[in-house]
Amino acid sequence: MKQSARRRIFYAVFLLPTFLFFCVFTLYPIFRGVQLSFFDWSGGTKEMDFIGLDNYREMLRDPIVGTAVANDYFLVLFKVIGIMLLATIFAVAVTRLNVRGKNLYRVLFFIPNVISVVVIGVLWRYVYNPNLGFLNSFLSLFTAERVQTAWLGEPHTAMPSLLWPSIWAGIGFYMILLVAAILSIPSDLYEAADLDGASQWRQFLSVTLPLMWEQMKVSILHIVMTTLNGSFILVWIMTEGGPDNSTQVMGSYLYQMGFRQYHMGYAATIGVLILVLSLLTTLILQRVLKRDTIEMA
Repeated sequence: MKQSARRRIFYAVFLLPTFLFFCVFTLYPIFRGVQLSFFDWSGGTKEMDFIGLDNYREMLRDPIVGTAVANDYFLVLFKVIGIMLLATIFAVAVTRLNVRGKNLYRVLFFIPNVISVVVIGVLWRYVYNPNLGFLNSFLSLFTAERVQTAWLGEPHTAMPSLLWPSIWAGIGFYMILLVAAILSIPSDLYEAADLDGASQWRQFLSVTLPLMWEQMKVSILHIVMTTLNGSFILVWIMTEGGPDNSTQVMGSYLYQMGFRQYHMGYAATIGVLILVLSLLTTLILQRVLKRDTIEMA
């Protein structure tokens, strides 16, 4: 047997299981979901009535879908800003600044990432509890009367209240990614910048930021994708989409329609919308964030 044939067999042995796994658990659910979006199906019977594009027409008229999409992109925007800003500050602090206990801070910031999302949701529900919550108790220290704000019970405060646990839970992971990017920068570049009299701020702008940009871009794309596809867990634990559907995101509304109201065909349609918006958002961001890669000598 020729060496080229053996090489192709070697590649096939390793690629075929992964490809089959991808087809069974990714491609098939996608095509099956698109197919179900053309049917009226409760999810619990064998009867499936073909209704064409009726689910899509209903989705375009559904005001809750608009609210869910707006909420998803609200989380995307402010999670990207909040997580990347704080993660960058902390990553620079534990690598470039003389901070005591650097390793301890890395562990402390990473702890939320090893905690279940369900536990985080329950924990922050207690933080926001109007009677026993830490937030109201803290604010009451500065007021004459006790603060009893129902942070998760008012439409105008519920969605912003979901943002903070989302940021808190994500900082540590992205900080570690950025720390790895900063540590991979040759120290000679910083020594040359010191000799040129560059301040820490100038070194960050001229050395650190350009050379860690690729990792920042990957982090931003990851935040966007995980938010559009996975934010429903925290939302469902903390508010179940309420009050009055004001905190619905696309994932939570899909779950409600499919597994609470047994409108599985319509839920599949929302799933198609999530897929399309995720792909479009990723493609647009890749174009927006694209810049020449700086190679380190």
